[in-house]
Amino acid sequence: MDGPRPVILELAVNGSTPRSANRHVPRTPAEVTTAMLDGVAGGASVLHNHTDDPMFTASGVHALAPYLEAWTPVLERHPGVLLYPTMAAGARGVAVTERWGHVEALAPLGGLALVDPGSVNVGLTEDGEVPDDAAPGPYANSYADTAHMFARAAALGVGSSISVFEPGFLRTTLAWQRAGRLPAGAMVKLYFGGRLAFGLPPTVAGLEAYLELLEPSGLPWSVAVLGGDVVASGLAALALERGGHLRVGLEDHAGPGEPTNAELLADAVALVEDHGHRAATPAETRTLLGLAPA
Repeated sequence: MDGPRPVILELAVNGSTPRSANRHVPRTPAEVTTAMLDGVAGGASVLHNHTDDPMFTASGVHALAPYLEAWTPVLERHPGVLLYPTMAAGARGVAVTERWGHVEALAPLGGLALVDPGSVNVGLTEDGEVPDDAAPGPYANSYADTAHMFARAAALGVGSSISVFEPGFLRTTLAWQRAGRLPAGAMVKLYFGGRLAFGLPPTVAGLEAYLELLEPSGLPWSVAVLGGDVVASGLAALALERGGHLRVGLEDHAGPGEPTNAELLADAVALVEDHGHRAATPAETRTLLGLAPA
């Protein structure tokens, strides 16, 4: 493309961040809708949310209704935008066909399927305390689970939002690519540990370690800091210099003050423009990922 490089901006509007941490976190479907619409207006072309679904709390299986309620007004106004849900990290003993079932049902609407190709412990923080024996166990996704998620994404003809919490997640993804089994439209999300002590830290060395693995693949990639600030940490600027994309939002943010999703997105857009680039439109994002127009 001629001119400034279009940069894909993802907005993760809530995650499991409680309002006690930030009063601006959208929790109801209506609040999520508003945050997403503001996000598209602000330059986001990929949107992600969690729900406060009591069914999930009880069973580890997500209901479709809260997602549909939040997403429908967004897709009516912006049919090209890409959306994807979360998956139950604590649903141990629940078959992937059940805990990923809502992802499969929603993917034709949102255009993306969440794929988490590995296992990780997420819960340790940098506050000097070690989790006790009652702490949650690992978020586990076997090779068979990974194969199911990638195969169904391919069959549905949707893109894959591939989470990378640890280097092994990326090496598994690249193994699927070498085997010719990685579906079209894949995007790698490099998640760095901020206050959450997992994976690699948001440093030059951390990013370069991932890029050493990633660069021969040609896959598009983005960065996020879970439990931190991707812009303030300097990681966003490093990623832009290396051809990457960005994820921001109140799911990830942990820092001073109580910013809104819109403010975090505006900071990212300003950084993108300072580097001579611009936020990608939904249509451009689909083109960059090799996905069909909406």
